[in-house]
Amino acid sequence: MQPEARPSNNGFGWSFDHQPRTRIVFGPAIVDRVGELGRGLGAKKVLLVTDPGIAAAGHVDKVRNCLESAGLEVTVFDRARENPTTRCVEDCVAQARSAGIDTIVGLGGGSAMDTAKGCNFLFTNGGRMQDYWGVGKASKPMLPLIAIPTTAGTGSECQSAALIVDEQTHQKMACLDPKAAARIAVLDPTLTLSQPARVAACTGVDAIAHALETAVTKKRNPLSAMFSREAFKLCAHAFPEILTKPAELEARGRMLLGAALAGLAIENSMLGAAHAAANPLTSHCGIVHGQAVGLMLPAVIRFNSHDEASQRAYSELAATLNSSSLALERHIEGLLDLARLPRSLSGCGVERTLLPTLATEAARQWTASFNPRPVTEQDFLRLYEETF
Repeated sequence: MQPEARPSNNGFGWSFDHQPRTRIVFGPAIVDRVGELGRGLGAKKVLLVTDPGIAAAGHVDKVRNCLESAGLEVTVFDRARENPTTRCVEDCVAQARSAGIDTIVGLGGGSAMDTAKGCNFLFTNGGRMQDYWGVGKASKPMLPLIAIPTTAGTGSECQSAALIVDEQTHQKMACLDPKAAARIAVLDPTLTLSQPARVAACTGVDAIAHALETAVTKKRNPLSAMFSREAFKLCAHAFPEILTKPAELEARGRMLLGAALAGLAIENSMLGAAHAAANPLTSHCGIVHGQAVGLMLPAVIRFNSHDEASQRAYSELAATLNSSSLALERHIEGLLDLARLPRSLSGCGVERTLLPTLATEAARQWTASFNPRPVTEQDFLRLYEETF
């Protein structure tokens, strides 16, 4: 008889399957190599997916010139939008088909990269985005994708998920497939210098939340914990610097690398209750995702600290700040204050009467199932009330 598999008692999951899919190229001005990198993937006709703000900042012209200098033909789709919808993806696919592309470059924040991934699903596998809601539902190979983040936040460049909002139901769909992961992530901190202060604040809080949530989820394992710890260490120290000294390139680099490592942590261990609570705040109240996560994070840390393994994980992260786990939530609150982000739902204009609806929807979020402590609709209501 085979011995019965039992969970370990070190707070980690019993098993994991890590398949590195994304080459990470990091450094100042490293984006100048994107043409060479594209040719290495066999690219000839490239769709560059981005948004109007990135185009206005001059990044689209720079990347397009780098690609064209390498002999590649470039078509630009610059209509990616925040929280991209199925309609946005369909518009992108139409442009990809008319151009006959063989490679995709996603340039911008998580929304541009989600749009690029969503386009890749439909361009190569057909159907609708709703067909890929879930895990591993694409049956055909996808085009090579190069992801170039201009914000240090989502870590989407190191993940295989496209987060797309259903145009009709407004439900955010997580479409995960290993084939959707970027072949190459180009991390150039000079591209993040153009971020407005509020964007840097909201995306930075999101990256820190990723490190904290991945460190305690049910799916955490020794590998994801390594990514979580290093991501938190990099981001928690760099975040105050980029807020007070926004031109400091070295701090920008640490923040960008930390966000990417947090993305790798998500890929291996998923997220938890803070993200589950944040999504309804974005859809109902229009609160920017990173800000919504930051609002809920201190209350979720307190909630999860009743779990022994989570308490140990928080203690390890707090040690990188020369602090205690009890002070971790206060440290996060201090970062929110430094970023000039509200720390209460009422301060964001949320009506108390909406809290039960938010709690119902939060309990249905996929990420809630990975939280280390079971979290019910009533638990979410208490978390919202505590943050109100």
